[in-house]
Amino acid sequence: MARAFVALDDLLRLKHRAKGFSFLPRQPVHSLLAGRHASRLRGRGLNFEELRHYFEGDDTRTIDWLATARRGSPHVRVYSEERDRPVLLLVDQRRSMFFGSRRAMKSVAAAEVAALAAWRVTSLGDRVGAIVFGDTEMVEVRPQGRDAGAVRVIAEVVRQNQTLTAAASSADAGNQLNAALARAARSATHDWLVCLITDVTGENEETKRLVTRLTAHNDVLAIPISDPLEHALPDIGAAVFSGGDAQIEVDCASASLRDRYAQQRAAWRERLNALSRRRAIPTLPISTHRDVAQQLRELIGKRTATQLASVGGGRR
Repeated sequence: MARAFVALDDLLRLKHRAKGFSFLPRQPVHSLLAGRHASRLRGRGLNFEELRHYFEGDDTRTIDWLATARRGSPHVRVYSEERDRPVLLLVDQRRSMFFGSRRAMKSVAAAEVAALAAWRVTSLGDRVGAIVFGDTEMVEVRPQGRDAGAVRVIAEVVRQNQTLTAAASSADAGNQLNAALARAARSATHDWLVCLITDVTGENEETKRLVTRLTAHNDVLAIPISDPLEHALPDIGAAVFSGGDAQIEVDCASASLRDRYAQQRAAWRERLNALSRRRAIPTLPISTHRDVAQQLRELIGKRTATQLASVGGGRR
């Protein structure tokens, strides 16, 4: 049976599992997270900016002697100091997330992602904040560093998670999702990393506009949460599905019904993936049926076929 709720102690203990992945420091060249703004990713030193001609007054210690010898004139290496980068987590705890067929509800998986991200970001010396939203409530936690920053985010996620019920009254799903995105766009002014942890229920044209607005001055990372039942129906005969205030009986023995359902869900996911590709948004799909920390480690280190082909195509 899927775990319905998280406890604060559960998420605090995830601090020791927030290893083997990183959202902020520079990723390997083939990493899924090798983003568009590498110069803004926080590391622990200086960023190389350019190699240029030496001008009178330049520090002679910055002369690149190999480049000078190769080009026949003095050249210097120019660096810029790496900056702190706030991370903003949008954590979905709406009623649509209160669903799961194996291991955990989507709301629980989202809480686990948020906790792992918060612990990892703060362990690297950066600040983490969050916008946690349900059907009727939205709370913003301003970015803060160290353990205190992670704990504040986790505590708010747990508080809203424990208020979820299948029968909860629900505002329009799209409106609440878009309201959270709009608030993120106001808060994340420039050079932030915004992580969208949601099942994307209720997305519409306004959602696309707001995501585009966020990507104009920030990096965005999509972490869609899904359950295996949202990809395909099992062949189990007649089954009753509940949405909290309504029930429907479905004949899952029907192969044509299962095929139509799978095709519709695949088309919806492809529509979202197309938006991610157009906006250069890395996507880390998380499933409720597997350990979340393990999934993050696998996905962030993954070398995509497209990236490998691109690198290979550049070799002559």
